[in-house]
Order: sequence, then structure tokens, then C-alpha cells
Amino acid sequence: MWTYLAYGPFRTLQEYFAEMDRWLKQDWQIHAILDEKTGSAVGLASYMRVEPEAGSIEVGAIMYSPLLQRTPAGTEAMYLLMRRVFDELGYRRYEWRCNALNQNSVNAAKRLGFQFEGIFRQSQVLKGRNRDTAWFSIIDSEWPRLKVAFETWLAPQNFDGSGRQLRSLTEVRDLDYCI
Repeated sequence: MWTYLAYGPFRTLQEYFAEMDRWLKQDWQIHAILDEKTGSAVGLASYMRVEPEAGSIEVGAIMYSPLLQRTPAGTEAMYLLMRRVFDELGYRRYEWRCNALNQNSVNAAKRLGFQFEGIFRQSQVLKGRNRDTAWFSIIDSEWPRLKVAFETWLAPQNFDGSGRQLRSLTEVRDLDYCI
């Protein structure tokens, strides 16, 4: 879990809170993701690189516990963050950056509808290693179609009695009625 993140692992909870404090001083907007049934925190994601004058914002520092990974709730959390960015805040560009070696993050970005824009080679040195950064984005003209796809995918009728999806988000996104 910590391999590709710019931070952690942490030896103590106090170290973790100190890192969160540092993020807040950089004007990151940290969102805790709560399990609806238990009220427990199961993940977090942050708005960062907030540029109102450019209409651009990045989602990052995403950390999902095993309780949230590969669940409809994890997808719904990303949808809700996107919906806020486009529908409430009126931004025109939503970015996702990750270590180019982090295949799970690359796959997640693509699954969620982010478009690959390229690799920034040796863009950072993190944890003593060069990092190539993969850049993805969703722009405002793509959002209406993605919004319909998310809402269709998240609908109860897309899940069987065991909670398994009937159609993948990618399948739903590619359907003709998602305008």
C-alpha cells in the first residue's frame, strides 16, 4: 500500500497526523471516506493543486483500506468527489496523477473515465527513487456522459442479491444511452 505513495508508512498515529497537518498547510482539502453502515473511516482522498483561476483541481493522496478497495462504495466516493468538482464548484478540469509504475492506480484512473495525457519523466524524487508521473484528466465536456454512466452503474438494479455488479462501469460507460 505504501510503495507508490509519497508519504508513509508511519510508525505512530502521531506521525500520521503530523503529515496530515502538513497537507492542510498546503491547502489540500482532505476528505475522509466513511462506511455508511458503521460510520468508520475506511479511506481518504484529497483535492490538491486547486487552481480556481484555471478551473483545475486534482484528486490525490488517495488511500483506501481493504474494506473500501474494489467496492461500489469506493467507486461512489470517487463519483461524489467528481460531481462536487463539476456540478457544485464549476471546475473545467479534474486531474489524476500517479506513479507510472503504480498499475493499480493507472487502472483505477482509466476505469473511472480519466483520459491518459502522458508521462512526465523523472518528475520527482520520492523515497530516494526517480518517479515518472502518469497524468490523466476528465474535462467538463466529458462529465455529463460520465455522470450518467456512474449513476447507471451505482443504481441498485445493476447489482445482484449478493451485491455483485451485473455490468462493469466500463461496460455501462460504453453503452449508447450514456449521452
